[in-house]
Amino acid sequence: MKKFFSLLLLLLATMIVAPMTFAQECDDEIGCVVLEDGDPISIATMLTISGNTAFLGEDSAGGVEIAVEQRDGELLGREIEIVEEDSGCSAEGGQAAAQRVASDEFIVGVIGTNCSSAATAALPILSEAGMILFSSSATSPSLTSVPDDGGVYEPGFYRTAHNDLFQGAIAAEFAIDELGASRLATIHDGSPYADGLQAVMADTFTEMGGEVIFQGAVNVGDTDMNPILTDIAAAVAASETDGPLVLYFPIFEPEGNFIAAQSLDVPGLEDAILFGADGILVESFPENTGQDAALGMYFSGPVVQGEAYEEFLALWDEEIGGVPPAGFHAHAYDAANILLDAVAEVAVEGDDGTLVIGRQALRDAITATEGYEGLTGTLTCSETGDCATGEALGVFQLTEAEFTEDAWPPPVVWLPGVGMVEMEME
Repeated sequence: MKKFFSLLLLLLATMIVAPMTFAQECDDEIGCVVLEDGDPISIATMLTISGNTAFLGEDSAGGVEIAVEQRDGELLGREIEIVEEDSGCSAEGGQAAAQRVASDEFIVGVIGTNCSSAATAALPILSEAGMILFSSSATSPSLTSVPDDGGVYEPGFYRTAHNDLFQGAIAAEFAIDELGASRLATIHDGSPYADGLQAVMADTFTEMGGEVIFQGAVNVGDTDMNPILTDIAAAVAASETDGPLVLYFPIFEPEGNFIAAQSLDVPGLEDAILFGADGILVESFPENTGQDAALGMYFSGPVVQGEAYEEFLALWDEEIGGVPPAGFHAHAYDAANILLDAVAEVAVEGDDGTLVIGRQALRDAITATEGYEGLTGTLTCSETGDCATGEALGVFQLTEAEFTEDAWPPPVVWLPGVGMVEMEME
């Protein structure tokens, strides 16, 4: 018995002096991502990677891929895992993808969606789950406007894409100051992106002294654009204002192709200046529309410049091949880097190797982003998630090279605050 008690005392003494290890506890107000030793850090992409808008998803996915590769695929000594979900370019797709992502408690944040309609549906689900939704190309003003102002903002939403309050305004400024337009007609497709953008364009055009003679919509999937184009021609004939007419249609393919091509055959629209936006600023647009209709057409959209961006394009060509198919790859790259930097900032590792990432702490770190030097410019995030300043915008014009030499993107011809420019885009 005496020997037994001696052994027991020795065991207790060993336990007292032996080093103890503890798991890090979560004290974040909306919860934590808790990773065991060796678990990967998981981020998701919710992009449109199928259908007519797949070029947008491929474009953003490439930006995320390069951001991760430049970190050698690791963060805090752990593998960065990318979980891919197809959100499409619709409310239904965004909702379904968000439900799948929200069910995975190990995902720290999401890069997506591409389209504002998908983001509008996904945001309530991901916000409730405490997650980050960081978009590279959803530009609707409503996404970063609070409900009291008619918006749909919810905590956890951020974007490196511009707010279309900027894009619509610069489109109107170019139309009046450079094109000498006095009349405007717009076509949208009912989506938050297209409707919001044409509305800002029209409001600014009016404020600058122009006349908005028509605002109308087509449905996604429409192929016959003659009814709405005939209505616009009638509005032109009824207008008492003389001067150039701009037809602004910030929608996607293939509806945008049909509008441009069919406008050629509508009497009264022969001299209309065709003006699209970033939704159809895509490499397939010239071929799908035809040179007769699209040559000389203008587009508002994102402009990225600088030595770092040229290095990025060279890396894209090396790793992925060719040129990016749309204009938001650099925005996705910036979004991924801001998210990953924030994870590295707030993550706390326990003595046993457990990594704890507070979800509210992560939101706070991203919201506090200020003066971040990204590919798309200097980014500072607002309280409602707008991180871009609108400085990376301009107007492009299709030239013969985009039809005969497979050149892309078309040259930038105008920059806000600068005016008409000559710029080579490779």
